[in-house]
Amino acid sequence: MTVVHEAPTTPEYTRTTVSEAIARTGHQPYEYARRELVEPDWRRFPGWRDVTVAQWRDAQWQRVHCVKNVRQLRNVMGELLTEDFYADLVADQEQMATMSMLLPPQMLNTMACGTDVDTGDPRAFTAAFYADPIRRYMLPVRSDRATDWPSHPYATRDSLHEAEMWVVEGLTHRYPTKVLAELLSTCPQYCGHCTRMDLVGNSTSQVDKHKLGLKPVDRQEQILDYLKRTPGVRDVVVSGGDVANVPWHQLEAFLMRLLDVDTIRDIRLATKALAGLPQHWLQPRVVEGLERVARTALRRGVNLAIHTHVNHVNSVTPLVAEATRTALEVGVRDVRNQGVLLRGVNATPDDLLDLCFALQGEANILPYYFYMCDMIPNAEHWRTAVWEAQILQHAIMGYLPGYATPRIICDVPYVGKRWVHQVAEYDRERGISYWTKNYRTHIELDDPEALTRHYPYYDPIQTLPETGQDWWRHHGQD
Repeated sequence: MTVVHEAPTTPEYTRTTVSEAIARTGHQPYEYARRELVEPDWRRFPGWRDVTVAQWRDAQWQRVHCVKNVRQLRNVMGELLTEDFYADLVADQEQMATMSMLLPPQMLNTMACGTDVDTGDPRAFTAAFYADPIRRYMLPVRSDRATDWPSHPYATRDSLHEAEMWVVEGLTHRYPTKVLAELLSTCPQYCGHCTRMDLVGNSTSQVDKHKLGLKPVDRQEQILDYLKRTPGVRDVVVSGGDVANVPWHQLEAFLMRLLDVDTIRDIRLATKALAGLPQHWLQPRVVEGLERVARTALRRGVNLAIHTHVNHVNSVTPLVAEATRTALEVGVRDVRNQGVLLRGVNATPDDLLDLCFALQGEANILPYYFYMCDMIPNAEHWRTAVWEAQILQHAIMGYLPGYATPRIICDVPYVGKRWVHQVAEYDRERGISYWTKNYRTHIELDDPEALTRHYPYYDPIQTLPETGQDWWRHHGQD
């Protein structure tokens, strides 16, 4: 029997205003309050006490003073962190890390930015540093990692099979009309959860990285040749690595040649450096070159956008907003954010909404996607279950403008991006969701079942009920 619940129709109900309803029931689940962006004072750290504003705004100074090891972190922090923290960090570097340490001062400065450093008690600062959301994914320590299941049994180094879908070295043709061009394998900063940990960055104790074999000029030549021969491709994501590490004259030359391919209608530049090293995008030679590319794109009717990667509101500072505004002023059509949903970083409605309002309202960056963290090794402590992502998607609806409400995406191996509510089947007990697709990748052109197959994706085992966890204990090695 179906029970229909009818809404009250009394005059009192129909006259109730939103404010009266809030007064009776309490606060809204999320309360918006505008917060102006703040650049944390880097001089609070002993190692940067004498750094001037001019030095801080200099991209070369930022690159030279990146923190790459424990010794350099000690030089910045002085006595602020305890020995236990450093031991925890070393243990992670030796036993678990899939990415090497590389932190620009700009990014390190956004960690523990509201913490008093003058208390004389390193334990208090260390506790705040441990809890910091940006630290959690940019500077992981051993105690962060999951103990029972640090990696899912189905975790793989190239979890999205991007290299398998290369049509030439560095060019992934995964979607019918879109390609990903990996111009290089380095970034100005290395995120612990990097989906391309198989290729990007230096090798670690755990991961002997694959290497790009061709010279950059030869790789670019092959990429351009393929695009000229493949008129069905209209959209190119220019990435890596991070395009901020491509010498500007080389990147500009490549983009201008890309604009000469008349079938290309969208170009997206992928760079976390807009948040991690905004000083790069404020350099006069980069700004002037970006304007030349943007004006050429406008004349030819091509949409040029920058896609960045910001995961927490504390990363959105006045320098980030300035770099974004400068890109828009010189003709870039859009700056959009593709974040990653990370437990302990942003996987709550308040954290996501705070970030999105800062991006959209204060920095002119459009919240676009939040990807669920991919199934790479040693990432289970960051990952969320599909059902958790669905709850978060529901929770953030209705607060932001519709065009600035991000979609939470599950990037399913061999399928691609799927909104979390597009799941076809879902075994919640074992944490296995099944997804369908409506196109073939270039490696499936002769596969008659590609469009009817159900493709699996796996929740973190620690999010499952005990019966599901027990099933994986018995079958996880099968």
